[in-house]
Amino acid sequence: QFARVARSQALSVSVKPYVEAAVSLGLPPQRILFRYIFVNGLGPLLVQSTLALGSAILQTASLGFLGLGAQPPMAEWGADVSANLQYVRSAAWVALAPGMAILFAVLSFNLIGDSLADWFNPRRRSELE
Repeated sequence: QFARVARSQALSVSVKPYVEAAVSLGLPPQRILFRYIFVNGLGPLLVQSTLALGSAILQTASLGFLGLGAQPPMAEWGADVSANLQYVRSAAWVALAPGMAILFAVLSFNLIGDSLADWFNPRRRSELE
């Protein structure tokens, strides 16, 4: 998915007038690639990476909850929820604490990704200011 986003950004940025102007000025291809195409295509990749990080946290916690994650000496939120599920009636916070940590971590990465998407979108940024 990252390769598709990077390729689509490179293709869309490479036909912009400022890239064509840099080519017509005779700038070296490496300079055009790093100064214009890479810098202007980096935003969607950052957004994609923050959203993928939240998804990775959820998948890791799910595997830990099922017992397929890290083994007991290592701490893992999903394994903590699974191990403390038997104490929900007497002390609910023991199972809710790692669950809330998962929720807040994933929510924070998704909100960061959403705000980065707004920041890197020039049409949307002009509406926000």
